[in-house]
Amino acid sequence: MSPENSKRAEVKQKITHELEELLVIFLYLAFFFCAITTYKMLILHEFHVSYFSYGTALINALIIAKVILIGQYAHLGRRHESKPLLVSAINKAFLFGLLVFVFHFIEEAIKRLWHGEKLVGALHGINIDDALARTLVIFGTFIPLFGCLEIRRLLGEEKFRSLLFRG
Repeated sequence: MSPENSKRAEVKQKITHELEELLVIFLYLAFFFCAITTYKMLILHEFHVSYFSYGTALINALIIAKVILIGQYAHLGRRHESKPLLVSAINKAFLFGLLVFVFHFIEEAIKRLWHGEKLVGALHGINIDDALARTLVIFGTFIPLFGCLEIRRLLGEEKFRSLLFRG
């Protein structure tokens, strides 16, 4: 195999791995966000199916999955990986929850600026209680996610998949 073909194969393998990683995280988050959307609709007695709400949940899951991948590439939470698994998973869940919180603020500010508000008004108009509640739910959702990702890191990809799918 020529060096150029080897390089292409390596790039293709990296892209495939990243897309698989994105898909797994997306599906995990999509399940939780759609469950929360259903719960919210039932609590508010909104019995009509709002596909827009589910679409928003899926888009949020995709965006947050990409934010997680960006955080992983930035080595967020790596210095606690030598600690016990639970400590490492909770630490990463907290750090990535903060990262999502920051991205949420940036997203809201950009939306408000786009609609003509000034920066101070855009930041002032963000509902902090809603943002904190979302972050708390995301933190709780991230603990098992990062627990599994930590187990996969410790066991290796093949052994982890074998345990999950082969028994």
